[in-house]
Amino acid sequence: MSAEDEDLYRCLLRLTEGTPPVLAEHLGAPVDEVEEWLARLEAMELTSLADNGSIRPAPPAIAVQRLIDLRLRELQEELRRVAAEQRVVESLLAERDAVRPAVRGASERPAIERVEGTPNVRAVIDELTFFTREEGLTTQPHGALSAASIEASRPLDARILRRGIKMRTIMRPAAVEDAPTLAYLQEISAMGADIRISDKPLERMLVFDRAAALTPIDPQNPRLGALVIRETGLVANLVSLFERMWSDSVPLAEAVAARQGPEGGLSEIERKVLATMYQAEKDETGAREVGVSVRTYRKYVADLMQRLGATNRFQAALLARDHGWI
Repeated sequence: MSAEDEDLYRCLLRLTEGTPPVLAEHLGAPVDEVEEWLARLEAMELTSLADNGSIRPAPPAIAVQRLIDLRLRELQEELRRVAAEQRVVESLLAERDAVRPAVRGASERPAIERVEGTPNVRAVIDELTFFTREEGLTTQPHGALSAASIEASRPLDARILRRGIKMRTIMRPAAVEDAPTLAYLQEISAMGADIRISDKPLERMLVFDRAAALTPIDPQNPRLGALVIRETGLVANLVSLFERMWSDSVPLAEAVAARQGPEGGLSEIERKVLATMYQAEKDETGAREVGVSVRTYRKYVADLMQRLGATNRFQAALLARDHGWI
């Protein structure tokens, strides 16, 4: 955001709204330059067009969040470019493979390794995720995810997807019924993850590049720990089991549509978003009440307004009531 963009945004805040000529007069700048600055603010979603044709600024809290999101995307792109140019992952893999045999006194790590305790399991998952280059396969037999599980998974999943790695996950139907879990699945699905829902029993597993896999030591007590499997034949059997479970599942969007019913109703989380759209003063408040991130909340709001043909949130609430959605 340039100094001119900031001055223009601050001017809009002071005036609450304005047209290019009015803003140019207040800023002492040519109208054509002000129009260029306005175009940049619009591209950053920091302004909106009022019904009377004037331009209004986004609320400061929302504007700051959008600028943060924009900067994060720029940083992610820069990191991806640097990693691709310098082949960071490949060099780290080579360094790891060169050191481990000497340290362990063997050419490879154990075919099956027992890792006890949740912190140790997460450390192993972090490492395997970091060195994954092509594909990650995951099943979640327990359906809904806890808030702690979502927070632990978010950076790992984002790391995989930002690197262009294929990610396939199978969940139980309970995941679609739980608002925070569904929101998270839709969040990573928008980033490129392939999510499917199965109404059949699932075996818990994580598979990395079809070369290493994790399964629980005791499926009834996941906190006990996990088995890290690197033996080629065993990993291949787990991949085969995953593919069978995958073929028996349906895409996330299809599962959500089936839950909504043939008349195109709303999911539970969409109803919650609608209920907060005209009650919550800030997106942050609405997102907190629904139990999703601000970015996900805004995506739901935009989708609902488009489906309803509404031009503002209050109108969307009225139209939703006319449709019998709330």
